[in-house]
Amino acid sequence: MTKKNDIKFLRVTHLRGPNIWTYRPVIEAWLDIGELEDFPSNKLPGFTERLTGWLPGLVEHRCGVGERGGFIERLHGGTWAGHILEHIVLELQNMAGMKTGFGKTRSTGEHGVYKMAFRTRDAVVGRAALEAGHRLMMAAINDEAFDLPATVKQLTELVDRYCLGPSTANIVDAATDRRIPSIRLTEGNLVQLGHGAAQRRIWTAETDRTSAIGEGIASDKDLTKSLLASCGVPVPEGALVRSADAAWEEAQDIGLPVVIKPVDGNHGRGVTLNLMTEADVRAAYAIAAKEGDSSAVLVERFIPGNEHRLLVVGRKVVAAARGEALWVTGDGKSSVSALCDSQINIDPRRGDSEEFPLGRVDPKDPVILLDLQRQNLTPDAIPQDGQRVLIQPNGNVADDVTDIVHPDVAHAAALAARVVGLDIAGIDLVCEDITRPLQEQRGAIIEVNSSPGLLAHIKPASGEPRNVGKAIVEHLFADGETGRIPLVGVTGTLGTSLIARLLGCLLNAAGKHAGVANGEGLYLDGREVQKGDCTGFAAGERLLINRNMEAAVFESNARSILLEGLPYDRCTVGVVTDMGKLDDVAEFHIRDQEALANVVRSQVDVILSEGAAVLNAADPEVVKLAELSDGRVIFYAMDEQNDAMQAHRAAGERVVFARDNHIMLAEGARETALLDLGKIKPATVKHPASILAAVAAAWALDLPHDLICGGLRAFDATPKKTIY
Repeated sequence: MTKKNDIKFLRVTHLRGPNIWTYRPVIEAWLDIGELEDFPSNKLPGFTERLTGWLPGLVEHRCGVGERGGFIERLHGGTWAGHILEHIVLELQNMAGMKTGFGKTRSTGEHGVYKMAFRTRDAVVGRAALEAGHRLMMAAINDEAFDLPATVKQLTELVDRYCLGPSTANIVDAATDRRIPSIRLTEGNLVQLGHGAAQRRIWTAETDRTSAIGEGIASDKDLTKSLLASCGVPVPEGALVRSADAAWEEAQDIGLPVVIKPVDGNHGRGVTLNLMTEADVRAAYAIAAKEGDSSAVLVERFIPGNEHRLLVVGRKVVAAARGEALWVTGDGKSSVSALCDSQINIDPRRGDSEEFPLGRVDPKDPVILLDLQRQNLTPDAIPQDGQRVLIQPNGNVADDVTDIVHPDVAHAAALAARVVGLDIAGIDLVCEDITRPLQEQRGAIIEVNSSPGLLAHIKPASGEPRNVGKAIVEHLFADGETGRIPLVGVTGTLGTSLIARLLGCLLNAAGKHAGVANGEGLYLDGREVQKGDCTGFAAGERLLINRNMEAAVFESNARSILLEGLPYDRCTVGVVTDMGKLDDVAEFHIRDQEALANVVRSQVDVILSEGAAVLNAADPEVVKLAELSDGRVIFYAMDEQNDAMQAHRAAGERVVFARDNHIMLAEGARETALLDLGKIKPATVKHPASILAAVAAAWALDLPHDLICGGLRAFDATPKKTIY
């Protein structure tokens, strides 16, 4: 087979918001497939077999056929390089642990040139998957070698580095299920749920309700115990010591066996259990002192039983997991380290990243070393055949027991979280039977942790996974709350900057802190904070992040939508004035009015069902968008006799128009004369259609008529004025 020439990337763009392809962020690539235009997949000998041999998961891609194996059917029937690359990139992302499924490829009308878009959760990962998919496809076409395992490993490392961790992702997914928008604020796990003044913030299992004082108390184990005990929460007897001699003395007073732990540690680090001898106590003291930031160490009564972790969110326990001791069994040949690898670390649930519910065991860990020494063993020792060796008595909490927690135990755990002052807490307790009250079995709460791990509950080693993300979202947002503020999108080229600013003025008149991002600048409560074109994604996002904003207005046009997408996922009101000019978007292969309308419709597609589309009835192309709105439709036009206006009003719907120099609002047969246009400032009244559009949007937002009139009188469209 003659080697085929490589395809060319003409343009690669990250569309960060709703766009012509989908509501969610995608990477859009323009491809020139060159001579491959004449070689669909069924004309490339052996290609399909090589490709599916590398990527057997492609059989799950339904493609346009709509059923399993659909894409494979397309490959056998003949499909082109752009479409094939789309599916390869999606599959590589899935193999790397970033599940995605949306992709589309369309011809531009230019020979061999295609636009291809695919969903990605992170632009860095998506671009890397695109580059890797390109290399893989060309290797399959030209029957060349390709190192798939190395490629997937590299992509997986990028996913681990750049994508949200699984715990944070679980919370964000739960918010999405509630239609609560999210914005990632850093490359880490700091995420904003909601917009503006309605937002909440999470940092994995911490929220903006998490008390810094509570975190400080939780990090001081002695103070935590004192507070819990004073409130009747069962805790182990113990005391703070500052030397190994004092530790041994306290251990004798309490009575052996004992537990030694750092006073300021968490998550079980530096904790040694079931200490029976002076040598063990002294060795454990050294470990705890080294692990903690304080010279103080806690000596506590050892409580027999299993370790449990209860997750408290708000005022209730939402998940519980039980741990167990780790053992290996000798074969007379292998060292303890080798036995750990072959009997414990081989478990696919164990790993070094947050993706795994259980961590790998290192026999050289100081705490494990001490336990081995107490058994007269070292990591290199070879146990006898059949000899059981204790590796780790705690720290393996991963078996779900949520449904069997006794109500008294759950009450004690929730009380412990409240006493410490944490809205989300991991309560560590030890007892023999979680189905019985702690007092009946001398059980006790041994730790209260801030920022608890969630993965043991999301992906338990055994038992039912718990949707802790849903519980956290319900804690942050009451029933019916969506984290949304009123958002208005204004799209087109006819007076859109004026409409946006005027609407900001009307919202201010209604007592709301409102922001405006338009073609003239960025405004906060009428104050210009940035001059120049602010129709881009970044400027719009500044308004959504601002905790002072109670409403926001955004201007866009076909070009800005094609460049970056809209800066918000959904809006309350979407205003469309016109389609714009084809010349403005010709470079994007937008050749006709139908293609242009497909871009502008993005503004209408994102309107919430409880919202409204405000459409210019004087433009027949804009009128056609009405059927796409999930919300209501308000038409506006200077001429009330407009056919679209008449038909809409006859159907009992809302229209805004001008009659005898008055702004008129009508809903079916009912009419309201709002304001004489003569009472509006001269620089503003020069644009009557824009005034009608802004009034219609304000009406859609249920702003009181008198406040709309007051805002119209106060607004001045003269450039550089920021009086409102």
